[in-house]
Amino acid sequence: MNIFRSWRRSLLAAAAVAGVLAGAAGSALGTCGPFTDVAADAFCPFVLEIFYLGITTGTTATTYDPAGNVTRLQMAAFLSRTVDGALKRGSRRAALDRFWTPQNETVLGLTTVGAAPQMPACDGADVWVPNFTGNSVSRVRGSDGKLLETWTGTSFPFAALSAMGRIFVSGSTGTGKLSQIDPSQAAGAAVTVATPGDGTTGLAFDGSRIWTANTSGSVSIVTPGATIPWTVTTVTTGFTADRGIVFDGANIWVTDEAGTLLKLDSFGAILQTVTVGNSPRMPAFDGANIWVPNLNSFTVTVVRASNGAVLATLTGNGLGAGVFSAAFDGERILVTADTAKRLSLWKAADLTPLGFVSTGAETPLCAASDGINFWVTFNGSSTLARF
Repeated sequence: MNIFRSWRRSLLAAAAVAGVLAGAAGSALGTCGPFTDVAADAFCPFVLEIFYLGITTGTTATTYDPAGNVTRLQMAAFLSRTVDGALKRGSRRAALDRFWTPQNETVLGLTTVGAAPQMPACDGADVWVPNFTGNSVSRVRGSDGKLLETWTGTSFPFAALSAMGRIFVSGSTGTGKLSQIDPSQAAGAAVTVATPGDGTTGLAFDGSRIWTANTSGSVSIVTPGATIPWTVTTVTTGFTADRGIVFDGANIWVTDEAGTLLKLDSFGAILQTVTVGNSPRMPAFDGANIWVPNLNSFTVTVVRASNGAVLATLTGNGLGAGVFSAAFDGERILVTADTAKRLSLWKAADLTPLGFVSTGAETPLCAASDGINFWVTFNGSSTLARF
């Protein structure tokens, strides 16, 4: 017991949450906020901080019980409340006083873009929307949803990627084409920088190279260079038809039509195969876990990135036919269900459902987030919705 109390005191000095785990020395009494059993000393601010944030409220209205033991269940509750509070108060949404969640389709802001918009990307200020049959890319201002400009020169663009101070766009029909847009220049024609595998859809960046998921059954690694075309290495071994792709800070993961999520090494070889649902599509990484929408299973598989363990297979909460795309805003996960015409919202930290919103007659397809709003493409009406 003495060793445990010593450990608790060291944690208390290191972080505010640790004030829950130990009390002021011995039986010192005083007045610390509402607590008459905590001394008004150096530990008092720690106790008050977690009290004001709702992490712990003490044992009664006036007692904190500073020397009391903490069970593992209590520890879990304290840590969970700490994480939730930090995320909520530290988000970009909080800074703008946006604590609401849209409740129906009438409050979704709409921007008309090009024909058949697909997988958007946010660069911190604007949203870039590839228009599949419009053969163009729309630039939409993130603050108000205004259409700023339209870029041409793309061929059946599917996904956008913000990296290297540029916007990259995949071409998904026929011979895949990777195009580059320089946002600092006047709108014009995108420049083709490489030709990856056929049917390029998903895009990811690992800090030095661009990866493409190809529906033809391959993954391509594009290495930027001083001149174009850039070098492309295409890997086909073990792939069936690839759709979505994410980078978790260490490895690339791709969704494969075979009902799997594949972890790759730096050369594109498969390190691990994780079984998910039928026809997995466009995943999202939340900093710890990968959320995989399964188109024909009407589910979302949550996979721990550190070891590939399946944490949960989510159903309900608006998930239905056509589960297609996931996006993360720093706190929440949004999942689109295009055939069901719904947007499903989840708490990323503990996978709990936060409700869903019907999109009415609109067909939601792909989603992205700028940390303030989710942006969802409505494929049938050529619009981009702000959620």
